[in-house]
Amino acid sequence: MFNNLRAALLVPDIRKRVLFVFGSFALFVFMIHVQIPNVNEAAWQRVLQSGSFYNLLGFLSGGALQKLSVIAMGITPFINASIIMQLMTVVLPQLEEMAKKGGEEGRKRISQYTRWLTIVLAATQATFMSMSMRGAGVFYDRSIWFLLFAITAMVGGTMFLMWLGEQISDKGIGNGVSLIIFIGIVLRYPQYVSQTVASTSKGGESLLNLAIYVLIAIGIIISIVFLYQGQRRIPVQQARRVVGRKMFAGRSTYIPLRLNNAGVISIIFAISILLLPQQALTWFSHGATAGPIGAVANWLNAYFSPNSFLYNTVYFVLVVVFTFFYSAIVINTKDIADNLKKSGSFIPGIRPGQPTVDYINRVLMRITTAAAIYLGILAVLPGALQQSLSITTFYLASTSLLIVVGVALDTITQIEARLAMRDYRGFIKR
Repeated sequence: MFNNLRAALLVPDIRKRVLFVFGSFALFVFMIHVQIPNVNEAAWQRVLQSGSFYNLLGFLSGGALQKLSVIAMGITPFINASIIMQLMTVVLPQLEEMAKKGGEEGRKRISQYTRWLTIVLAATQATFMSMSMRGAGVFYDRSIWFLLFAITAMVGGTMFLMWLGEQISDKGIGNGVSLIIFIGIVLRYPQYVSQTVASTSKGGESLLNLAIYVLIAIGIIISIVFLYQGQRRIPVQQARRVVGRKMFAGRSTYIPLRLNNAGVISIIFAISILLLPQQALTWFSHGATAGPIGAVANWLNAYFSPNSFLYNTVYFVLVVVFTFFYSAIVINTKDIADNLKKSGSFIPGIRPGQPTVDYINRVLMRITTAAAIYLGILAVLPGALQQSLSITTFYLASTSLLIVVGVALDTITQIEARLAMRDYRGFIKR
């Protein structure tokens, strides 16, 4: 891996792309410090401590939410819009037809719909957040004009990050949106390390517990690498073909089914369902403890906190359910069977058509079950570790670990692919 990275920096085209990515990271860090004016810092810190939803957004935005900058919402609305469009492509036949048979023009139209949906989601989220901040006294200027200014600024910041992600995808290496989330997460770790070191030196954290915590974290990262790299290869035999007067012998290949087809989406779905209702109650109640909204909010805070057994049980079940749901959407076994039949290929011992679909479904069910249980355990394990080992200064979220490891592996794979393409071209020239 390190040899490939060193070789990539020696190639002018790849080096230019890598430098563009780091330049985009620098621009992202600069935008974190472009704050919205007229903010009461003390009141804003109190609001941040009142909801776990804000902590999640702040972690994914690289601390932009804590500073209440123009990119405080991060790239989350675009991610939600992309997920919704992917689900709608499966549900609506028109979008499915556009995605499959529309070619490049169809993909451009779906991308345009995703951008418009991003604006709608970003405006909705920014409106609720700004109204909640206004009610909590975060803004010194409580006029309707400043409220509209704050909403516009946050929506503009999200659209800027969406544009920056597209530029990284075109002129850099890797998926631009994923890399923006990646750098947003990585930027928080130096602060956690410094807080942990300071707390350990003052006797706040047990050195033994911290060492155990770090070792378990390394083990989790290694297991995530195996999860991302894991495949179930279904053997495929291609039938003999006659082209003109020549007969081509059949060859053996395989269908690679990834172990984790849902990626981090299942955990994001689950945590959104868990946190959004509680945060919505906070937005509408404005800290009130009376009335039905206040009663529900108090019950959630008392019995459904992130460290409670009920919360973690529901969290685990939701992750498992969404892993099966998203895997069923991503992998279309009927299309796989049809493509095999059209190309004259077959799975040894399995008849083409519906028997092939049933066989692939059985294999997919087995590997998805293993992945779903693993992701469910991974979702609740970091919180349980922090509570049992009394580690309070280092936040290790399963979502962030999956994103960081997955984006890093994907970027390295793309660098290796560009290096292989360069070597192939050089071989052709010789």
